Amino acid sequence: MQHVIVRGIERSPIFLDDYDRERFLSRLGSLLVETGTDCFAWALIPNHVHLLLRCNRFDLSRFMRRLLTCYAVTFNRRHARSGHLFQNRYKSIVCEEEPYLLELIRYIHLNPLRAGLVNDLENLDCYPWCGHAVLLDRKVFAGQMIDEILALFGGSKKKARQAYRQFLSDGIAMGKRPELLGGGLRRSQQLERNIAVIGDYDERVLGGGNFVASLREEPRLCDKLPRIFDLIALQASISEYFKLPAEAILRRGRRNQYSEVRELFCYLAVRELSYSGAKVGAMIGMGTSSVSRAIRRGEELISSRPELKEWWNMQLKQ
Repeated sequence: MQHVIVRGIERSPIFLDDYDRERFLSRLGSLLVETGTDCFAWALIPNHVHLLLRCNRFDLSRFMRRLLTCYAVTFNRRHARSGHLFQNRYKSIVCEEEPYLLELIRYIHLNPLRAGLVNDLENLDCYPWCGHAVLLDRKVFAGQMIDEILALFGGSKKKARQAYRQFLSDGIAMGKRPELLGGGLRRSQQLERNIAVIGDYDERVLGGGNFVASLREEPRLCDKLPRIFDLIALQASISEYFKLPAEAILRRGRRNQYSEVRELFCYLAVRELSYSGAKVGAMIGMGTSSVSRAIRRGEELISSRPELKEWWNMQLKQ
């Protein structure tokens, strides 16, 4: 089970009106049915999306590529814009289903309330851009696992819906719940003193120590848990590729032999790895406006050189 978060580039909106939201949901619903992918929860926020998915016979990466590429093309054409719509590709947290399924459903379905898009639970009950209304039979959405979720609350569907709604209500006072956003290995080590090691994948996992350790046996682990870089590791990888000393990234000045290195570094750090421009600039001694220009040049660089894109994809899988 995977909690997927898709954000607009530089926190910009990815939905400008209800037509955009309908188009996204139409594409999502069609793909869920076509690929046999289970959807347990979803919420559309103006600048991001939450999905809770279980991929049965179709890789998440392929599913999301088809979903996001199609939507971005339609959005850009409709709103006469160009360029990237989404920040990076998406963030995916692999979740242990047994203890976290209901907690994640509640977390995702309360997002519109936490974001201030609705004022209270009564308004959320009818909010059309969240899976909560589907579970209450206030909206129809193909692909959402209604029966499987309600069965967890027992009794008839009417009583199950009442129990589910009470469960959601009980979660309002819990706040933002940052503990549900990954870090499973670190948390399991803290709580269980489990010393299982799975590289640097902890921020992409939500689960106990045994679950985290079991992921080492997952044959498609690289697809589910792309490698996480800190900025020092990214600096080292780029310098190794260009066969330059790592400090080359820190060499400022007019455009020179090291410019491409800095530009690629800025693009990958901000657009691919979600670091802030301010943090990247502080590391390499550049202002945010200079970082923004470098990002644009870095994007042009990686787009024009397929071997760079291939190299980066290999880095993510190592």
